[in-house]
Formats: sequence, structure tokens, C-alpha cells
Amino acid sequence: MDHRPSEQIPTLNTEVVMERKPKKPRREHRPKARYANYFEVGHNAVEFLIDFGEQYNDNGKAHLHTRIVTAPTYANELMETLRGSIDHYEQLFGAIPKQEEE
Repeated sequence: MDHRPSEQIPTLNTEVVMERKPKKPRREHRPKARYANYFEVGHNAVEFLIDFGEQYNDNGKAHLHTRIVTAPTYANELMETLRGSIDHYEQLFGAIPKQEEE
């Protein structure tokens, strides 16, 4: 048996950089869905607070279940996203009727 030190195997280090379009971030999981027919929106100098809840005529009180706190920039993005989605919905299904005041 030969006990000579093994030969060093030369290695070649290369780096490959490929440019590609950034992918949309993948969601790790789907959030729990909650129905909302009642909304409250407030703000201060640095953030918007958007409360979601449910209100039914039996007791007249709203049950708030979710609060989103976001920066004004993202609140504006949310508004634009909703406007675009509503416009698309109305193109497909017609105008959304306004809720009647009680």
C-alpha cells in the first residue's frame, strides 16, 4: 500500500451572476379571513389606523376585530390598490350600488 501524501487537486472558484426580474415575494401562509362590513379610519402625524369589524342591526353595536396600522405612504398605496380593484370589478360586473343611509 502506498502511503504517500495525496496530491492536491486544484480547485477553480467561479462566480456566476445572473440578472433576472425580481419575483413577487412568496407568502409563507394565507392569513385568516375575516368578514368586515364596518370600518373606522383614523390618523396621526405618522400613521394611519384602519379598524375592521362587523355590525348587524340586532344591537346596533359594531364588533371590531382587526386593526391595521400603517404609514401614510402605504395608506395611499392601499387606497390606489382598492380604487384600481373597484374599477376593474365595475368593468366586469357593473356599478356597485351605494349603501343606503338608515
